[in-house]
Amino acid sequence: MLVVMDRNAGSKEIKEVVNYLVSIGYQAEELPGKNRVAIGVMGNARDIDRKEVARFPGVKELISVTKRYKKVSREFYPDQSVVEVNGARFGGEEPVIIGGPCAVESEAQILASAEFIAEQGGKILRGGIQKPRTSPYDFQGMGFQGLSLMRKAADKFGLAICVELLDGEDLPVFEKSVDIIQVGARNMQNFSLLKKLSKIKHPILLKRGNSATVEEFLLAAEYLLDGGNDQIILCERGIRTFETSTRNTLDLNSVALIRKRSHLPIIVDPCHAAGVHDLVTPLALASISAGAQGLLIETHPNPLQAKSDAQQQLDFPAYANLVNQVGSLSEFMQPKENLV
Repeated sequence: MLVVMDRNAGSKEIKEVVNYLVSIGYQAEELPGKNRVAIGVMGNARDIDRKEVARFPGVKELISVTKRYKKVSREFYPDQSVVEVNGARFGGEEPVIIGGPCAVESEAQILASAEFIAEQGGKILRGGIQKPRTSPYDFQGMGFQGLSLMRKAADKFGLAICVELLDGEDLPVFEKSVDIIQVGARNMQNFSLLKKLSKIKHPILLKRGNSATVEEFLLAAEYLLDGGNDQIILCERGIRTFETSTRNTLDLNSVALIRKRSHLPIIVDPCHAAGVHDLVTPLALASISAGAQGLLIETHPNPLQAKSDAQQQLDFPAYANLVNQVGSLSEFMQPKENLV
């Protein structure tokens, strides 16, 4: 439930309502916004006497929140959330592109990738160090050696880094060395990991599970916000359907729907959706058109020699072309002044 306060309500009136709600067993949180001040009410200790709450000075109205997710919803937070990392603003006016290889493979490879991403105006370098592979015989990543190489390359060219975390025991290392901690699709409902990440004030990139509904995706994000971490970036990366022509089916419906239902920024990973490099650019452009606020793009100095996901990684010229097209599309989509 939301308790919407009158525009002129002061801190004393707001505190009185919060204290009352807490006294009867609920969680109550002040939710300041551009056009209103509201109090979010969570918990189910006992039924709330709506008439009793409405009698408090400064209370304008009470609104029922029907969604199972609360802090993620626009009903609780109507204003767009922005997560800023190294000057890149997820949820801001311009789409953010995170680029880099699927996995860190060598010092030369990650240095070349970092230099190229910086040349393209990028702010954030992606790369895997521990790869959750379907087959135990596939390349599993370089581990912390790869993280060290990636951190060195990023620092040299003024980049932040985005790296997937697999094991909660490694969190202290990631907090110190990684700028955006990625929760992969396989771990979207690893609630133990989500609870640990909810206790830190650190940007988290949460990927949608390949069989998760939109509600399940947003409820996973709710775990993070409920524990106190509001630095959350959502990522649509395709879901498993009956269609086998591509690796996954990119669900652009979810992008438009999440923009409507949630204040959290959402980006798209078209590489894992397509599974083939020549579909990545059109899917990326479609994602921005649907409302995506950024992209996660795999690029490699020589994709054919990549040790993982070789078919879906862009070479450098293709990546540069994508960046230019996204820039043009974003400029075209900006609201135009009425010249009449």
